[in-house]
Amino acid sequence: MKLSLPGLLALAACAAPAPSGINDPYEGFNRKVHGVNVAVDKNVIRPLATGASKVVPDPVARGVTNFADNLALPGMVVNSVLQANIGDAAHNTMRFLVNTTVGIGGLFDLATPAGAPERSTDFGETLHVWGMAEGPYTELPLLGPSTARDALGKVVDVALDPLRMVIPKDQAWVGTAAKGLALLDKRGRYSETVDSVLYDSADGYAQARLLYLQNRRYDLGQAEAESDFEDPYAQ
Repeated sequence: MKLSLPGLLALAACAAPAPSGINDPYEGFNRKVHGVNVAVDKNVIRPLATGASKVVPDPVARGVTNFADNLALPGMVVNSVLQANIGDAAHNTMRFLVNTTVGIGGLFDLATPAGAPERSTDFGETLHVWGMAEGPYTELPLLGPSTARDALGKVVDVALDPLRMVIPKDQAWVGTAAKGLALLDKRGRYSETVDSVLYDSADGYAQARLLYLQNRRYDLGQAEAESDFEDPYAQ
């Protein structure tokens, strides 16, 4: 199905209504997934992140994270276009060009100090703009807190990534490895915040669920900012 720009604008005007409360009909199953995620974090991700922060120089870790973040920009451009947000699409395109060229493949983020910070988006937001409801809260294996809509969005984002069409298959592992290393870098940087949610809360599952929904709804313009929660499984 092809949509004209007027059609996209019409869809953009049909954004889903703001949700309220917590819709978690599969809490029992979600808690089991959460338990596995916490075990993986405790025994694998957190130790690796702690070890990496001690042996990998900060400029190197930051460069890898910048590179991984830069790889995500083309997908964000596609989503901005699908949302009829041409301004953000142009903005992130310019950011990608600057960091890919002058920033040596994205290792250096020169766009942000130049006035072009990332304008993050994803297909979950695109579905929101098109009018799809948030759906039940869902905890995904390894990826952590989500909703039914955002879980679907994560799958489509992989398929929509323009770089998948231009990067040879035998080189695709570079981007995957960079994203994995960036995850460890971010886990280490926000260790205190993540640990306080997962390990210091009376109910880590409920706390992570609440803070995820608050922040996601805020990002979508559906709620006021109430916390600075960092998703421990953020990609």
